[in-house]
Amino acid sequence: MNADPLVMEHFPRVLSRDESDILADRIEAHFERHGFGLWAVEIRASAPFAGFVGLAVPSFEASFTPCVEVGWRLAREHWGQGVATEGARAAVELASRDLGLHEVVAYTVPANRRSRRVMEKLGMTNDPSDDFDHPELPVEHPLRRHVLYRLTLAAPR
Repeated sequence: MNADPLVMEHFPRVLSRDESDILADRIEAHFERHGFGLWAVEIRASAPFAGFVGLAVPSFEASFTPCVEVGWRLAREHWGQGVATEGARAAVELASRDLGLHEVVAYTVPANRRSRRVMEKLGMTNDPSDDFDHPELPVEHPLRRHVLYRLTLAAPR
């Protein structure tokens, strides 16, 4: 999945197997540190691993951090089936009900219409004044500019 140029189109580069393994280790460490993270997605009928979806604390500083991000990445054969939206809804519910969060965010590059559509299906909104330059990308990088979406969560019952 991380080596697929189409999946990684809105990321700085595709990842090697070693880099993907390091990412998996970071996801596991995030669970240990925060008690939540990105879950592996399984499609019972067809794929033991279809990608990941869940919650993460961004590792960089920006005007909207500290925060919790809802995020996803799926192998392309699972796009357009509602998997990202379903998983992200479960993550948002966990953020509200179990973690007591008042807000989650999501961000991507402006051209990533697929992810932006998932954000909108979740009820997230974008205020252009919140858009930002990703601090981990060089100033001249074509993917540096990001749109930020926010979702205010209902107070736990």
